Amino acid sequence: MIVLVDAPNVRRSLWPNLSPERLVERLARWAEAEGAEAVAVFDGPAPEPVAGVDVVGTGAESADDWITRRAAELSEPYVLVTSDRELRERAGARAERIVGGGRFARELSALG
Repeated sequence: MIVLVDAPNVRRSLWPNLSPERLVERLARWAEAEGAEAVAVFDGPAPEPVAGVDVVGTGAESADDWITRRAAELSEPYVLVTSDRELRERAGARAERIVGGGRFARELSALG
């Protein structure tokens, strides 16, 4: 299962905010445990990649636009992780499931 993660949304869903690096590290552990193909999408530059996670820095394109475009290209089921209502409308129509950023961040934080 492909999991498209709106990384800025997820990392800012907890206080203190998760650093981009910590988010990617926890996402890698989660993806391995779940057998998922995780894609963490960051506005602008991305942190260093970690095995088990596709880390995307969008450059001049917004993470929302990148996720929307990628979701439209997918023929297989995917999960969208974001609390952004507009992104849910734009990219979530064909998602098998949509998970809120805060809920997902808490799940990642439980991994330590």
